[in-house]
Amino acid sequence: MAANGVPQHEGGYAVVHRWRVRPGYEDLFVEGWSRVTHAIHRSCGGYGSRLHRAEDGVWMAYARWPDREAPERCEHEDAEGEAMMSVSVAESLPVMHLEITADLLAEPGLTG
Repeated sequence: MAANGVPQHEGGYAVVHRWRVRPGYEDLFVEGWSRVTHAIHRSCGGYGSRLHRAEDGVWMAYARWPDREAPERCEHEDAEGEAMMSVSVAESLPVMHLEITADLLAEPGLTG
C-alpha cells in the first residue's frame, strides 16, 4: 500500500472500446459482444469486460488483460459474434489503452 493509503496494483492493463450502435440493433450488439467477450476469456486469457451505455448513446466496453501484449496475441474463434457486432455498429470510436496504476474497484460479494 502506498503512503496515501491507495493499494498499489501490480501490473495489469485495460482497453476501452467505444461504439455508436445502429438504432434497433442494440440487442444484437449486446449478444455479439457477450459472445466475443466469452470467447476472448476462454481462448486468450482476458480477465473479462464490462459493457456500458452512456447518456449520449455511446456504448463503451472496459476490458481487463494481464498485460499490454495479451490483446495483441489474442485469437478467438467466434466469427458469428464478431459479425453480430459488425452489423450492429454504425461507428467505432478510437480505442483507449490504459495502464492500471491503482485499483479500488470492489465488487459486492467478491471482496474479503
